[in-house]
Amino acid sequence: MSLERRDFLKKAGLAGISLNTGRWLMYEDGNGNDLSNSKNQRGGFPRQIFNEKIQEARDIALSILKPSKKDLEHGLELHANSVVFDTYGFMPRAGYDGAKIADAIAQNASVLEINDLQEDHHMTRCVDVPEERDEFVEAFAASGVTCLFQNAGEESNSVQVLLKRLARFTYVTDMMPDFAKKGLLSGDALDAKSANRHLLYFSGNGVPMPLDMVSLEEELRYIRVFYQLGIRMMHLTYNRRNLIGDGCGEPTDAGLSDFGRAVVQEMNRVGVLIDIAHSGWQTSLEAAQLSDRSIVASHTTCAAIHEHIRSKPDKVIKAIADKEGYIGICCIPRFLGGTGSIADMMKHIDYVAKKYGPEYVGIGTDVVYVSRHAPEQNRKIPERPKGRIRWEALWPPDDFKETQLMRKSMAWTNWPLFTVGLVQMGYSDVDIQKIIGGNALRVLQSVSNR
Repeated sequence: MSLERRDFLKKAGLAGISLNTGRWLMYEDGNGNDLSNSKNQRGGFPRQIFNEKIQEARDIALSILKPSKKDLEHGLELHANSVVFDTYGFMPRAGYDGAKIADAIAQNASVLEINDLQEDHHMTRCVDVPEERDEFVEAFAASGVTCLFQNAGEESNSVQVLLKRLARFTYVTDMMPDFAKKGLLSGDALDAKSANRHLLYFSGNGVPMPLDMVSLEEELRYIRVFYQLGIRMMHLTYNRRNLIGDGCGEPTDAGLSDFGRAVVQEMNRVGVLIDIAHSGWQTSLEAAQLSDRSIVASHTTCAAIHEHIRSKPDKVIKAIADKEGYIGICCIPRFLGGTGSIADMMKHIDYVAKKYGPEYVGIGTDVVYVSRHAPEQNRKIPERPKGRIRWEALWPPDDFKETQLMRKSMAWTNWPLFTVGLVQMGYSDVDIQKIIGGNALRVLQSVSNR
């Protein structure tokens, strides 16, 4: 191992993880043919896994990247031997229990009740249903992801609303501690990697507030409460304007309010990572300039490559880098622009790494693997009238057309090929390990009070 690589592992807290070079390099196709030493470039997945959905996505990504055999094998090995941290994503989702949802609809359950039931099934059936649990484990194995910032809160500031989703992921980590635990400290990731387990670091997706408007202290007190419950990252805003500031969907882009400035300072004090992924550009800039600690845009893109309300301009990226934070590049075709594929995702990563440094970029996929059992269960559910567009989801119109091919090229289980793409672009192992996990661990440690 080179001195440079060993030094990075030590600084990032990754030293001591053994390099089991053969464990993830044995590949086979759907017919059981070993691809490990063949010229076949399909690049399957660990021998114990065959899943046609995962393989199809891999085939699509490989047809775009076209890595050499050397780059493919090196990238897969490096990925397997690194702590991989998705800076914003979702653990694999189970399918619904279609019969139960159909029964609730037949009993005239409310829209809210049906939505809650569907979300609960998506998030918790991996605990109780054997075939869903198996696929949950399978998808994690295929991704090679050690830990992720899990969306564990709805797009809201309501304490009651935020608690519901947090409860579901707390349940999963409580019931599956030998496989997926709740992450609290940056060092937990190293223990998880060594034990072949996975961690969910919870993101609140909103700053919890009682909305009583009694005093500043009254409104801020739930930041610490939710930190104690396990939340380690929070969005300041989610697309729309709130009491903190303007979201990215607001045309005014007015920046932080006075209350928002107090929120930034309180999150710094408590040790909650500030996420400006969904904030307006001025709100993002002011938050980065004000914060005493590192700040992130956990799942976004670069406006210099493709301008979108969910992208970030250079001045915001620089302000984040100046505070030793990072830009997490997402896997949403509409935000990436161009061909909307894994190739364009790599261009956004490369842009930040080349202009600001590999220390300031990560990958926050913002995509989810959904069980193969989902279509069968969905067919059991009666069709319902289409609802109105949610307030938070109001987007300015654009003419970008997303396709299944784009989305599948960046499927969550294609994570190992993101590492392969970085190898193709000529990044060193040290810099790749920063991008796929080390930067997230560094920032998590820097904002922690413990």
